[in-house]
Amino acid sequence: MPLLHSSILETRTVLWPDEAACAAFAGRMARAIGANADLGNACIELHGPLGAGKTTFVRHLLQALGVTGRIKSPTYAVMEPYSLPGLQVSHFDFYRFDDPREWEDAGLRDVYAGPGLKLAEWPEKVAGLLPPADLRLSLEPRGEGEREVTLEAASDIGLALLR
Repeated sequence: MPLLHSSILETRTVLWPDEAACAAFAGRMARAIGANADLGNACIELHGPLGAGKTTFVRHLLQALGVTGRIKSPTYAVMEPYSLPGLQVSHFDFYRFDDPREWEDAGLRDVYAGPGLKLAEWPEKVAGLLPPADLRLSLEPRGEGEREVTLEAASDIGLALLR
């Protein structure tokens, strides 16, 4: 039976005029996660068309959390895990999924059930199978490097990340 997504508690729209604004936003979120261990177990969904900046945001967030070295898109691997002191992070990219059941077949339910921050690109490809997101980011390109980002908090964790 598919899990239902919870209702939206708060929505906010912000404008990132350039990648530096994206990086600054990711840095603020990383500081919030570092200051509150509960936020390190959040599920964050990233929505938007190809080239919207989903992976760029994740890269900036991971760097701000302390990941060093190359941060690659998990488009082909589906998931890239990162282990930081006191924090596990799993970055998912479901773009290549043709059938939501591929999520089950890949054994990702166990990863989602475990502790750690989950960052999911293209979550609509596994619609109804993911646990409810705490925070959803919808990125829309609005010109040369500019992004309009709609943030939807669907839990207390999402609200804390939003604020």
